Amino acid sequence: MNKEALIALGLTPEQADKVIEGYGTTIPKSRFDEVNTSKKQLETDLASRDKQLEALKKVDATGLKAKITELQQENTDAKEKYEKELKETQLSGAIKLALAGKVHDSDIATSLIDKALIELDTEGKVTKGLDEQLKTLQESKPFLFVPEKKEQKFKGWDPAGSNLDKDFPQDIGSNFAKEANSKGAPAEKALNPWGQ
Repeated sequence: MNKEALIALGLTPEQADKVIEGYGTTIPKSRFDEVNTSKKQLETDLASRDKQLEALKKVDATGLKAKITELQQENTDAKEKYEKELKETQLSGAIKLALAGKVHDSDIATSLIDKALIELDTEGKVTKGLDEQLKTLQESKPFLFVPEKKEQKFKGWDPAGSNLDKDFPQDIGSNFAKEANSKGAPAEKALNPWGQ
């Protein structure tokens, strides 16, 4: 979570800075998933290479060149597949981070975005292509997005004693007393509205 997201949640900039200082060294889950996926893929590749070496020990010298060529092609294909999966994971993670707090379900919103149009910077943050797609998506599927909080203004009567209305600086009680004083002193029985 970055400073802007914390401020959007209602923290002041100073509070957001304190939170970032205290938890700035934490790793986002998407980055953890990315590294974890990479680690698992490398372990799988290492096990695969070990099996290939065992298979090479069994090959005779004449079939060795053909086997090496075959394994090189397999390794090239595996590397391309790994790089494609890693890029996909990086893109998904960056998009989910960019959508945090803006949508109800980031997985659904991410699946609706064309990742081929998205560009990332060296730090893995979205730099281009997401905002345009979000505008289009928000117009076609507004239910996916969290509504923006708007400041509520209440309309109605101003409470007595308020200075909100400059045309009438006095409240109702003051106006009533002023009117009663302008008519003169009331008779003794007039003070009691029930006539007792």
